[in-house]
Amino acid sequence: MFFEADRIRAMREMILSTNVEQRKAALAKLLPIQRKDFEGIYEAMEGNPVTIRYLDPPLHEFLPHEEKDIQELSKQMNIEAARIKEVIATLHEFNPMMGFRGCRLSVAYPEIAEMQTRAVIEAAINVQKKHPDWKMVPEIMIPLIGEAKELAYVKEIVIRIADEIIAASDVKVDYMVGTMIEIPRACVTADEIAKEADFFSFGTNDLTQMGFGFSRDDAGNFLGHYYEKNIYESDPFARLDQKGIGKLVETAAKLGRGEKPTLKLGICGEHGGDPSSIEFFHKVGLDYVSCSPFRVPIARLAAAQAALKFPRA
Repeated sequence: MFFEADRIRAMREMILSTNVEQRKAALAKLLPIQRKDFEGIYEAMEGNPVTIRYLDPPLHEFLPHEEKDIQELSKQMNIEAARIKEVIATLHEFNPMMGFRGCRLSVAYPEIAEMQTRAVIEAAINVQKKHPDWKMVPEIMIPLIGEAKELAYVKEIVIRIADEIIAASDVKVDYMVGTMIEIPRACVTADEIAKEADFFSFGTNDLTQMGFGFSRDDAGNFLGHYYEKNIYESDPFARLDQKGIGKLVETAAKLGRGEKPTLKLGICGEHGGDPSSIEFFHKVGLDYVSCSPFRVPIARLAAAQAALKFPRA
């Protein structure tokens, strides 16, 4: 959503801003682009539920790193190359997937959540007007929550902006605010987080990384030895580790539903396309799985088989 030519420049302007006013000006350029993106998603889904995850990647991913590209950006934006390099150095992280990303972006820069909320709700209102027979209920997902107060902080921004836009409109639109559970701490404090959430989506890719303590991108360098020596039977990123990571998911599901029985529960990641993992998710009470498009036929079949094998009351 942010890397194409018509939007990466505005994204870079936002990152290179030195004050709130500059950041808001850059985000204002992204607002109509995001709104159009969300309208397209709503139209494609024809009134079915749509979950939108807020900005998640670390900011350094949006900046150039080659000298040639830095010099080009310097000319485009009329910013000294030294300033760009300084920002790149500041954003450098030894482990960016456990760094300044997810909800931490909106905690540091609330304007990001404000812009995305405006885009999500305005798009929903526009599509609802075009299709009065549809029931638009955007599901806003705040990523990488590890502490209930994080969710409460970002949720307050979402509600403030959303309610303001809806009140000024002649169209009634409902919305939900939930979170992505991908940090082990979130799993064991899920009862507290559930007080602030309408739904949980388990991000089992990151939950596996953090639970095992190794990087999904780098683990291939050594996991082969583990398979050869029967320490691991399969790739934990392809088939859910039910004893460990699965126990975190089950714990969070029980704690969350114990606090809020109506809590919607799902899973997002490659495990959502693995039959044995899908069976496990069904058994612990999850409502849905989300996976890559090419895995959907297998996921649907596995979900049907799990429902027949373990019928719910």
